[in-house]
Amino acid sequence: MRAFSIFSTPNGLTVPARQARRHMLARMGLAWLVMMQVTTLAFPGYLRSESMAPDNLALLDNAIGVMNWLSLALTLPVMLYCAWPVWQGALGRIRQQQVTMDVPVALGILIAFVPSALATVRGYGQVYFESVSMFVAFLLTARYLELCARQSMGIGQSHTDIEQLRGTLSRHADRLAFWFVVVQLGLAMAAGMFWYVYQPSQAVGVMVAMVVISCPCAMAMAVPASVAAAHASLTAQPDMSPARLATLRTATVAVSRQNLYGSVLWHLVVTPMAAIGWVAPWLAAITMLLSSLAVAANAMRLYRRFGRPSPSDWSTGVAQGQGA
Repeated sequence: MRAFSIFSTPNGLTVPARQARRHMLARMGLAWLVMMQVTTLAFPGYLRSESMAPDNLALLDNAIGVMNWLSLALTLPVMLYCAWPVWQGALGRIRQQQVTMDVPVALGILIAFVPSALATVRGYGQVYFESVSMFVAFLLTARYLELCARQSMGIGQSHTDIEQLRGTLSRHADRLAFWFVVVQLGLAMAAGMFWYVYQPSQAVGVMVAMVVISCPCAMAMAVPASVAAAHASLTAQPDMSPARLATLRTATVAVSRQNLYGSVLWHLVVTPMAAIGWVAPWLAAITMLLSSLAVAANAMRLYRRFGRPSPSDWSTGVAQGQGA
């Protein structure tokens, strides 16, 4: 087992930072638990077909109604507790007249939850409670990984240089994410209106899927994940040579750009599929998780490359030991 892990609580972590970590873990765990239960409760709805015998269809509809009420009760804690950081972030950015990823995330959750709750109360219509819980669970998983990586950073001049590099990379990523979110939200509204005119029953599902896809979670993780991997490498190899440190900086920029533009390409592929109704809301949530995991995996490659001593560093260490 390696001595270093981003999941190990760093020494010297402040009490508020420890509490934030615990709350994030609790929210993520509850969201995953609810997601598994609500997905199971949604299964009878997938079996429904108008071709069924009237008695069987009536019995199944009654069961679906009960399942929907149970799903609503289970999803409420996800909305009120698990997704609380999303509401805080979205409201804060709106007050500042800014659009960041919390805004489309909040819209996606509301667009899926509100019609589902109304359909449950009325007794008819599509519900997307499994998509809501799945989206929140996957989103919190990505954010928890980012939080652990960020808290694992060390101190020193090399770490300071990497943090300065983060600022430069983040400014470019933020500009790209802003325009991406604006365009994606516009496309989601346009697709929703189109489907409402021609096939109203599909309009909400298409809008939910596209708004979920508009969440630039992977884009938001592109720079932090790469920078966190660089910090982790420095923590694991504090005596890194200047030449290798320069190579690490160059590789961090390259991996950040790979993550950023790879995320954009992923969205460009999935968005048209969602617009024509080929991507269900729950599948859109899964694609969001997969793109975020791909970003994390690519950043992990950076750590695996630089988190171990290079042959030149080993040779230097041997020479210094002989000189002593």
